[in-house]
Amino acid sequence: MVTREPAEGPARAGFTASKKVGNSVARNRARRRLKEAVRQILPLHGLPGTDYVFIARAGTAAREWEALLDDMKSALLSLAAPARPRPNAKDKPDHG
Repeated sequence: MVTREPAEGPARAGFTASKKVGNSVARNRARRRLKEAVRQILPLHGLPGTDYVFIARAGTAAREWEALLDDMKSALLSLAAPARPRPNAKDKPDHG
């Protein structure tokens, strides 16, 4: 995820599918499914001015459609959530 400065314009998406996904037919099918999912989900849950890259995996082409949409929605929501600070070693209680 990359945010453009200033955060103008709609969210944009890029797609990739390596040969691990399968032959060219499988890769193209996975990319087409991701593109359609993005068309439906990104306007609702994407951050304006943000570039997203979606990487197809081996199961993308065979994933149930509703499950794929749910996966994408939850990924976008988790990226939009504010980051929680990591605890420092100093903040951890001593167990010794």
